[in-house]
Amino acid sequence: MGVEAQIDRSTPPEAGPAPKINLGKPESFTLKNGLKVLVVENHKLPRVSMTLTMDNPPAASGEKAGVSGLMGSMLGEGTKDIPKDEFNEEIDYLGASVNFFSRGASANSLSKYFPRVLELVAKGTLNPNFTQEEFETEKERALENLKSTEKDVSSNAQRLGTALAYGKNHPYGEFSTKESIEGLSLQDVQSFYDSYFVPQNAFLVVVGDVETKEVKKLVNQHFKNWKKKDLPAQELPAVTNVDQTQINFIDFPNAVQSEVQVMNAIELQKGHPDYFPVLMANKILGGGGEARLFLNLREDKGFTYGAYSSTGDDKYAARFVASASVRNAVTDSAVVAFLDELHRIRNEKVSQEELENAKAKYTGDFVLALERPSTIAQYALNIETDKLPENFYETYLQKINAVTAEDIQRVAKKYYLADNARIMVVGKGSEVAEKLENFTYNGKDIPVKYFDKYANETEKPDYNKAMDPNVTVETVFDKYIEAIGGQDAVDAVNSVYMTAEADIQGQKLNMEMKTTTGGKSSNVISVAGNVFQKQVFNGEEGFVVAQGQKVPFSDDQIAAAKAEANPFPETIAENATLKGIEQVDGEDAYVIALDDTTTNYYNVATGLKVQSVKTVSQGGQTMTIPTVLSNYQEVNGVKFPFTVSQSMGPQSFTFNVSEIKVNEGVTDADFE
Repeated sequence: MGVEAQIDRSTPPEAGPAPKINLGKPESFTLKNGLKVLVVENHKLPRVSMTLTMDNPPAASGEKAGVSGLMGSMLGEGTKDIPKDEFNEEIDYLGASVNFFSRGASANSLSKYFPRVLELVAKGTLNPNFTQEEFETEKERALENLKSTEKDVSSNAQRLGTALAYGKNHPYGEFSTKESIEGLSLQDVQSFYDSYFVPQNAFLVVVGDVETKEVKKLVNQHFKNWKKKDLPAQELPAVTNVDQTQINFIDFPNAVQSEVQVMNAIELQKGHPDYFPVLMANKILGGGGEARLFLNLREDKGFTYGAYSSTGDDKYAARFVASASVRNAVTDSAVVAFLDELHRIRNEKVSQEELENAKAKYTGDFVLALERPSTIAQYALNIETDKLPENFYETYLQKINAVTAEDIQRVAKKYYLADNARIMVVGKGSEVAEKLENFTYNGKDIPVKYFDKYANETEKPDYNKAMDPNVTVETVFDKYIEAIGGQDAVDAVNSVYMTAEADIQGQKLNMEMKTTTGGKSSNVISVAGNVFQKQVFNGEEGFVVAQGQKVPFSDDQIAAAKAEANPFPETIAENATLKGIEQVDGEDAYVIALDDTTTNYYNVATGLKVQSVKTVSQGGQTMTIPTVLSNYQEVNGVKFPFTVSQSMGPQSFTFNVSEIKVNEGVTDADFE
């Protein structure tokens, strides 16, 4: 009987050789105007993808911020010889996908239609039809987009993060505002196009079932008249980091979560020797659900839905960012957790197991991405624009496998500046600022600087406004009732039937809500005519129907329903308490807690209810759901909000009320 070999489980097995990567080597040629064309032939499928990109140095637009986006949105909306509708209809007819943007265009099509699709891309980019009518349409759309994100804390945090890291005068840090968009003219768009849409820094990458000879002929035919011209001279401002770690706080009174970003500017290009160690360092620190930040802030502490990091690379400037959306109550604790992980990866070597897992995950993602033609196109482009060795991606996995724990600690100290970081917090100052003011880490005070929502440094807001001692719950409620129509008009309401619609990720969400002053309520949400969720309360008991399951209300849900099952819960609130004054959308509002779960906000000047915040507990997680009420309109002598915006976790949506009926359309059968 042989002796079985003992496996040494104390050391992980050595990694096998990296998979061999064979990227199609592009054929290339350059037109006299400077346009460089890269062609990767791949005849496996009868499809072609193409990308036109201008690799211009970044340029700031200053007081005309937003002009590049506006110009990009107008490209492809017809040409001087093809009307907009005909242009779009032909693309649809060919079964192609074509997108235009401020720095170029991209397209996918069947190979048999490639010649015509390439021609349409050329016409759309080089012969655009910038009309006043299209300009007004896109300008209005840009203003609407700004307005829709004005109150969105997450969107504002993204904008403010880049502004603080790079500076507002840097192309990567500037942002458009209502004023800058309103100040733009059609001539500004035309001038921007004329100045920056030039061929000498442009690359056209074509990947798929094509012959290089044919591509050369077509490109010469359609792009040879693109005129070369000098770009406007611009000098990039320097990007610097802070002398010591500091908290940058931006007050958003409507925030129910704090957006936290720990960040610093870096210099890192793809061709730098540190690039591959940084990829692995970021993967281990915050590159997914198995990374340290996620495991610490979500899995261990339950502060957030997810915590991640990204480490940028760029020819001009980049930044490292670790971020999460966390509950207001744990904002300071979350900042501690971020700093702990930054110091840990700088001061301790990562384990061999972590390193091998990160390499395996990255290798899998890299190989999977190679199946997409767009990846091949991007890699071919990167080699040109970043001046990388031709075998950069063919040896990519070998370089990943060569990264050591020592490499990771070295680059973490170099690029993750735990002692020179900006800790940006965008949140509700009345609940968060005081703890941050007294924040210390490793025995050191971390100073707090305050900024407004345009990234201008400002004074600390006053979170404890003095309130008139004569103001009570009763006076606030009386003013609210008067503001919506008066006591007699409210007393005449027996029931309210409301229908509303929201657009979520391209899908229409319909809501039908019925309430009675007798304490009954019904709320039905449907998608494409199918009931998604239904809640019914008959005054004594209720239930929820979701995904085909009918679940009776719990005691807590019954108590909450009794407090809210009324078009005007203020008329039945017996235990409401006045908490003070806070700002909602920049205006003072009285804060009244109806009970332990619901807090309402009433505008001091108008008396109208402008926000309601509900706290719910589910699956061990506590979630705060804010509802913003606006656009009050009169129905049967009573004013109701016709715009209802709500946030649930990371998702936000706005219901626009279609119709409100008073004392009609509601029967007892609705609550059975």
